[in-house]
Amino acid sequence: MAAEGPGRAGTLLLVGCGQMGSAMLRGWLAREAARHYVVIEPAGLPPALVGVSSVGWQGAAEALPDELAPDAVVFAVKPQIIDSVLPVYRRWVRPQTLFLSIAAGKTIAGIARHLGEAAIVRAMPNTPAAIGRAISAACPNQRVTDQHRRLCDALLAAIGESAWVEDEALMDAVTAVSGSGPAYVFLLIEALAAAGERQGLPTDLALRLARETVAGAGELARSSPDAPARLRENVTSPGGTTRAALDVLMTENGLPALLQRAVAAATARSRELAN
Repeated sequence: MAAEGPGRAGTLLLVGCGQMGSAMLRGWLAREAARHYVVIEPAGLPPALVGVSSVGWQGAAEALPDELAPDAVVFAVKPQIIDSVLPVYRRWVRPQTLFLSIAAGKTIAGIARHLGEAAIVRAMPNTPAAIGRAISAACPNQRVTDQHRRLCDALLAAIGESAWVEDEALMDAVTAVSGSGPAYVFLLIEALAAAGERQGLPTDLALRLARETVAGAGELARSSPDAPARLRENVTSPGGTTRAALDVLMTENGLPALLQRAVAAATARSRELAN
């Protein structure tokens, strides 16, 4: 089925409908990113999507007809299984079809080994996609056209913001910063709440204070024209309580150094997953 206009698809084929895949599908449905969606998911559709007229489901790609001709095939499966999943989709490779993978660490070359001469985009969204606040980085191969890019932008816009990365070598660092990054922030909320409890706050109040502080600070950082360093300085009075805390957090082995080691470890693991 041919694309119905710039950035909009006729048929999307979604492979995998777990947490990220279902978040993307909900965003596409809300934005009417396509006229029809076909989902391949052995476990079945999430209950909230059962009965949606524009969504079809199959347990395996082998059940689909060769003449399906999707505008885009989106792989939302775990990197550990994607090599076993990809080969069957080679039958839908054609110049106008976009293949978009969000499998962490899986390179474009690794995908192309199974698909051949396909237009491939490797992307890395993150779990705030569930509320439409993901940040995704996308890297194309040489067969990706301007029309493919517009379609990819539309698909990723359904779950948040996106940016293009032309050097695929940077995707491992993208994975480490934004792909894994929400886990670091959730850990910060956990640790901040636990520290509040240690100072005598009730559990529920400590968690509420920590959660809303992180959420509010993140929204301020997002909406303010000031750099994060300036926002931090605005909270910090000489000799005050914030300064006392930052003197602990910003030591030689403090939070900045710890995050550098954490991101380096995640980057290295992303490279390992590609092999």
